[in-house]
Amino acid sequence: MSALAFEWDELRDDAHKGRAGTCLCVVGSRLMPGAAILVARAAQRAGAGLVAVGCFDRALLRIVPVAAPEAILVDLRDAKLAGDARPALLALTARAPDAILVGPGLGATPRTRDAVDYFRDDAAGTPLVLDADALGVLAGEPEAARRARGPLVLTPHPGEAARLLGRDVPAASNARLAAARELAERARATVCLKGHATIVTDGEREFVATTGNSGMATAGAGDVLAGVLVAYLARRAALGRSLGPADVFAIAARAVHVHGRAGDIAAADLGRRGLIASDLIDALPEAQRELEER
Repeated sequence: MSALAFEWDELRDDAHKGRAGTCLCVVGSRLMPGAAILVARAAQRAGAGLVAVGCFDRALLRIVPVAAPEAILVDLRDAKLAGDARPALLALTARAPDAILVGPGLGATPRTRDAVDYFRDDAAGTPLVLDADALGVLAGEPEAARRARGPLVLTPHPGEAARLLGRDVPAASNARLAAARELAERARATVCLKGHATIVTDGEREFVATTGNSGMATAGAGDVLAGVLVAYLARRAALGRSLGPADVFAIAARAVHVHGRAGDIAAADLGRRGLIASDLIDALPEAQRELEER
């Protein structure tokens, strides 16, 4: 069965926001606040019932509410993520998150490595997505991700994949597939290797995207994908559905397809040259509706 035939996690008519999934997104920084905004808005458009943005910098506490007013904020400015002083950060959200995203816009800093280690080790089986700077701090040691206690998804672009593996990732499709498989096996994760014909693999199954276009080669497009993915994982977890390896693979494939299709819809309307990441978010509802009706 095609990964895209995977059943949507629909809500009953009497559902509340808790049943739609809670995402904790540890994203953004003083110099990259846009990452937090794009992730939060994408997760909301992808159906998350509640998006909590973990904020390490004061600037995010001011900026995010203006651009994504539906999100709630988790103030992490004084959080100690290393050693015996680590707080129970998961208890700071309005409710325990159903899925967690770490990385976009955090910066390549020791604080980011502490955040990766904390949520990998202490997330009590919650699905975890590592993207962008969360991957950068694991360069050369993808095996360090193996300690995740729940489903794990990595979303590198080719440069990040090369740094994780410690070798070049050639552009040829067979070489990209081999690199994605190697990374999935070494990290024991589902991997979305982004780029033209994005590859999704867990080492056993593969999906190659047929949606997307060169207009998506723009800052923030990967943040949008991360937001969609964490929302889809959260929705399934909140409904108590299975999140075995085949389920996580299918969810990742669906997120990649929808993300690319949103890019195609936006490009058809605006042209590829003028496309920006926010346009992908605006096109997500139509892209999702198309897939629902297939």
